Amino acid sequence: MKILVVNVNTTASMTEGIADAAREAASENTEIIPLTPRFGAESCEGNVESYLAALGVMDAVMKYPGEFDAVIQAGYGEHGREGLQELLDVPVVDITEAGAALAMFLGHRFSVVTTLDRTVPLIEDRLLLAGLDGHCASVRASGLAVLELEQEPERAVEAIADEAELAVLADHAEVIVLGCGGMADLKKAIVSRCDVPVIDGVSAAVKLAEALVGLEMSTSKARTYAPARSKAMTGWPFAN
Repeated sequence: MKILVVNVNTTASMTEGIADAAREAASENTEIIPLTPRFGAESCEGNVESYLAALGVMDAVMKYPGEFDAVIQAGYGEHGREGLQELLDVPVVDITEAGAALAMFLGHRFSVVTTLDRTVPLIEDRLLLAGLDGHCASVRASGLAVLELEQEPERAVEAIADEAELAVLADHAEVIVLGCGGMADLKKAIVSRCDVPVIDGVSAAVKLAEALVGLEMSTSKARTYAPARSKAMTGWPFAN
């Protein structure tokens, strides 16, 4: 089984970190193929960057020359999953939805701990769109920028763990979901501080993608994600 794991930003080191987390979660016979968009922002922390990332991710997937069995969009609260589902015949899993969906099997309510406060509304909107908001106790911001997760790992652990503890104590969350693809390697430290299940969206997405492929399932093409009508698409699919 081959799974494309597509970073939403153009920071190659973050792509590799996401790939490492995906490989750790993957089954022995699953090949993880990491992709970095050829254009876009170095980190996604707002609507403009998110919409640009949606195009970058679709471009990266459409330009990939080999076969694959599933695609994971590795961006938290980002746009674009619907476009991929319309373009592809294989399962598409977004890490935002994957993490939240699995959290609902482990506790009554979950909280997401993310990066900057400005990203909170994007995550709330994505959970609402996916129908997962009803079990979300809160979305908390650590105050860290995405790239600071790599640059200042010790500070990142403290800031994220502090918000996770508050989510459990003040918001009555029973499960913590890490709200950024770059947080995967912080999971153990957060578990030790909060003593509740902690879900990394990348790992959750890998296991869901494997399950969908194993069950021979994919996106329905009956209506919402039916292939686009044939028409002139200037510059698409960014072949040059």
